[in-house]
Amino acid sequence: MERTLSIIKPDAVAKGVIGKILDRFESNGLKIAATKKVQLTRKDAECFYAIHAERPFFNDLVDFMISGPVVVSVLEGEDAVAKNRKLMGATNPKEAEAGTIRADFAENIDANAVHGSDSLENAVNEIAFFFSQRELS
Repeated sequence: MERTLSIIKPDAVAKGVIGKILDRFESNGLKIAATKKVQLTRKDAECFYAIHAERPFFNDLVDFMISGPVVVSVLEGEDAVAKNRKLMGATNPKEAEAGTIRADFAENIDANAVHGSDSLENAVNEIAFFFSQRELS
């Protein structure tokens, strides 16, 4: 049983598709172990995306992620990381397979609806960033 982190980004929250996205996870065998809506501060977003700090898109990414509330969730299930990444689709929604979250709900490569952990190691760190052990029981 794996755990992974999902973030429904500000663009998808603003569109009112939180329930539709969460249903995709549950309908495809992922259990929502924890979920909450939060407004990231600039410091939160800079810390969470610190791995991209030297990239040219970093400041735009941080600005986008603090532009509105996000919904963070811990998803559990067999091969949760890979399953979530398949459900999300390609980072660029124009390249995302039909029926994926990004193909259905994302506007562009910047406002791409969702984030998901890319490895088990990152999932552990990302989950700990947003959730206490008490929230995960």
